Amino acid sequence: MTGVGPTRTVHTDGANDPNCKVFPLLAANHSARKVAHSAAPYRTSETLCPESRRRVACRVVALRSIQVPPNCDLTLGMVCTDKTTPGRCTWTMNADERFANPAGIIQGGFLSAFADSAMGAAAVTFVTGRKVIVANAELKISFMAAAQTGTTLTCVAEVVSGGGRVAFVEATISDSADRMVARATSTYLFRERK
Repeated sequence: MTGVGPTRTVHTDGANDPNCKVFPLLAANHSARKVAHSAAPYRTSETLCPESRRRVACRVVALRSIQVPPNCDLTLGMVCTDKTTPGRCTWTMNADERFANPAGIIQGGFLSAFADSAMGAAAVTFVTGRKVIVANAELKISFMAAAQTGTTLTCVAEVVSGGGRVAFVEATISDSADRMVARATSTYLFRERK
């Protein structure tokens, strides 16, 4: 499975067909349909086995690894365009109509998720000399203008202060016309990655 590291597949129908392959849920194979999500270290998906041509429900287990990029980034179509400076990164995302609210503008929750992912990445790049994962302790976002569908959104996230256990991060989201549509702040806690 792309980006997940070593995995094993367990068919929930008991077949455990060794020829059946599991595809990335939201990346290259868009025909894979997510069925259920769990807090456990696996996810269940339904996909078409290329050999047997039958639909199977599969449980994909990540073994001692984290998924890069995470499904949230894949779902939003986020792309990191710059992470050359520790503690600062730039991401882009197409303001797709799938993320629009009934008024036809991008729903604030998607903008929040975009800012959160970008700020989390900035927090991870801030730490040097050790491998960490970050947990969001709080997030505040202010919406400055409507994000119209069809535009490319850019999020610049930067650690404004931090240490060995915590980082304070700010982000701005702007549209193709370089108009600020949102501004966010967040606090991230570091935990050693095993």
